[in-house]
Amino acid sequence: MVKFDIQNLNAWFEHKHVLKNINMKIEENTVTAIIGPSGCGKTTLLRCLNRMHELIPGARVSGKVIFNGVNIYDDVDPVMVRRKIGMVFQKPNPFPMMSIYDNVAIGLKLNGIRDKKVLDAAVKRSLELVNLWDEVKDELNKSGASLSGGQQQRLCIARALAVEPEVLLMDEPCSALDPISTAKIEELIRKLARDYTIIIVTHNIQQAARVSDFTAFLYLGELIEYGPTRQIFENPQKELTEKYLTGKFG
Repeated sequence: MVKFDIQNLNAWFEHKHVLKNINMKIEENTVTAIIGPSGCGKTTLLRCLNRMHELIPGARVSGKVIFNGVNIYDDVDPVMVRRKIGMVFQKPNPFPMMSIYDNVAIGLKLNGIRDKKVLDAAVKRSLELVNLWDEVKDELNKSGASLSGGQQQRLCIARALAVEPEVLLMDEPCSALDPISTAKIEELIRKLARDYTIIIVTHNIQQAARVSDFTAFLYLGELIEYGPTRQIFENPQKELTEKYLTGKFG
């Protein structure tokens, strides 16, 4: 089943045209990696998929992003869009003044949920999903900032999962982590893909090969090539893609 049908998507910052006629379909319960050199539009594409791009002054979008059959740029509440399409950022960003528990529960509380049993169950479920429960269950009242970098990133993923999204957007989620923490996040991505659709921006070509089912290669705001990861890496159809993957780019 197609989760996203992106049609003629363009994005600008003021007068700078950063995404140019992007067309791609993303399947449900898959991991899609977006790769390409710095400044090619990877993060902008990600942010267009849950209407975060428009939060930047001077930013605008044209085209369609059809999610579950509905164009999210029609008369749709962007808050509802972001509830269904969660975001995990490059640098772990737990709320430092909040406990581990409250970091996970904050989205539910903002949605009006106050029942302690409901919150407790959601916090435990979310922390278990990211393999963090056993590590923190006895110190849920400690600050989220007290955790290691890798634990903080898993906490942020748990926070995104607590509101039960259908999609997780991940913008370089391992770039600030050590190799052991990176391996845990990559294992987690594959596990979560059983129940969620995941789209990950990464500069790490090897990471894209390890975790993704599909890969999109962007260059100067254009989608150069998109397809099954194995095909992209073993038999790229475009010369630019081959140069990028073999380190002969530029």
